[in-house]
Amino acid sequence: MSSTPETKPSALQVDNKKAPVSSSMPEHISLDKWADAGFEWSGEVDPNSFDRLAATLNTEHEQSKTQLDAHLYRRNNVLHLAFTLTGEVWLTCQRCLQPVAIDLSDDYNVALLENDSQVRSVNDEQDYLLLDEVVIEQSPERLLPFKKLVEDEILLKTPMAPKHDDCEMSVEQFGEIPEEEESENPFAALASLKGKL
Repeated sequence: MSSTPETKPSALQVDNKKAPVSSSMPEHISLDKWADAGFEWSGEVDPNSFDRLAATLNTEHEQSKTQLDAHLYRRNNVLHLAFTLTGEVWLTCQRCLQPVAIDLSDDYNVALLENDSQVRSVNDEQDYLLLDEVVIEQSPERLLPFKKLVEDEILLKTPMAPKHDDCEMSVEQFGEIPEEEESENPFAALASLKGKL
């Protein structure tokens, strides 16, 4: 039985070691396999799939999926994780407690450095991490926590106290506010003592 051209991997795919296409976002990327060859992943991600982000999401509004296009590549001997997010998440406005949309759409690029000496190889404005601090050693592989790093960048993009641009804080007053009496000048007592000493 012969295989059709669609099911047989091409020589180009085997030689270039292209990352496998997966419908679900990978938790980790094997640096041993993909650090030099490069890794690409593209797909839609449910914001609720990120544990720490899910804890901040508004539960009254349906969350729509976010488009993620990611690329792990090496340039000038420095490993980079670049990705583009397109979409928004719904958080709770800290003024009116109603859902507020926060746009996550942006281009992100994090340099992954082998050691401190590579810091001068990256742009001053670029974020960077030391691989020793983020890589998970799982014998025999070194794994980059891809999903966690993407979530870290999303959390940095979301405001700590989200609010609508035109939201007025509703303040309810209970009871009467007591009027302050005019306090006596503390130096008036000193002035009266001045002549007596």
